Amino acid sequence: MRDFVQVDVFSGTPYGGNPVAVVIDADGVDDEALARFANWTNLSETTFLLPPTPEARAAGADYRVRIFTPDRELPFAGHPTLGSAHAWLEAGGVPHNAAEVVQQCEVGLVRVRRDGGESGDRLAFAAPPLRRGGPISEGDLEEMVRILGINPADVVAAEWVDNGPGWPGLLLASAAAVLAVEPNAALFGAGVIGLIGPHATFSQTVAPATGYAAVVSVDESAGASDADTEPMFEVRAFIGGASPYEDPVTGSLNASLAQWMIGSGRAPRHYIVAQGTRLGRAGRVFIDASDPAAGAPDDVWVGGRSTTCIRGTVLL
Repeated sequence: MRDFVQVDVFSGTPYGGNPVAVVIDADGVDDEALARFANWTNLSETTFLLPPTPEARAAGADYRVRIFTPDRELPFAGHPTLGSAHAWLEAGGVPHNAAEVVQQCEVGLVRVRRDGGESGDRLAFAAPPLRRGGPISEGDLEEMVRILGINPADVVAAEWVDNGPGWPGLLLASAAAVLAVEPNAALFGAGVIGLIGPHATFSQTVAPATGYAAVVSVDESAGASDADTEPMFEVRAFIGGASPYEDPVTGSLNASLAQWMIGSGRAPRHYIVAQGTRLGRAGRVFIDASDPAAGAPDDVWVGGRSTTCIRGTVLL
């Protein structure tokens, strides 16, 4: 029997975020057994913690994680990264560097830091580089809007923002427009689609150079914090496959959307995202991007709270 937890990620309220199953020590378990267990949990992701490879350990990795959906293995995913780091620390893991945990996964080494001001009760991961960026072709965009049941004119901007799962990012005019989308599951193939739109509590203006820019009153010298109670953007993530579904809160998508939105001047360096609203969840994602102009590394940090909701052992 192996130690197991189920962690709710990206919400300060238990059962308000996105769950991930974490097997604390999966060393020696074969690939078939890992895939079978992930299929059995039927969660969007199940993770398995392992010792890092010698090469990764030498580079600073504290542990290795393998991330499975019910039907495939992923090179990277956001909420499983934070849930796995939470579980590893809670199980007594001690990082080489007290300031951050270093996770090995298929995309490489991912840094996870303690965040949240004095309380330090949030974890945040450094967004990995995009595997694919750039404009979405007209044909691909037509297919996406057909699946989503919207018009091409409803899309303010669209880019590939793929950091592993294959994300395209579609910017709509408002959070209300994002929340109104009713995708046609029968038209969904095996792909994924990410949506983002600004909340009406913030003023927006169309900028000729970028097509869209969010104009907000925020202190760019401070990170997104609990004092900023209102989300600036609404995000939704749709996952295709045999049984298409909407993901409650999605770290990988929020990471790549932030890289795109901040990099193109459509969002400030610090903001909060709401996700899962249509599913009755209360997901909150904290985005903090460093300022290269001030000499800081060009990092985007994606953070949130995690709560262990189930603890026990599993047969593997």
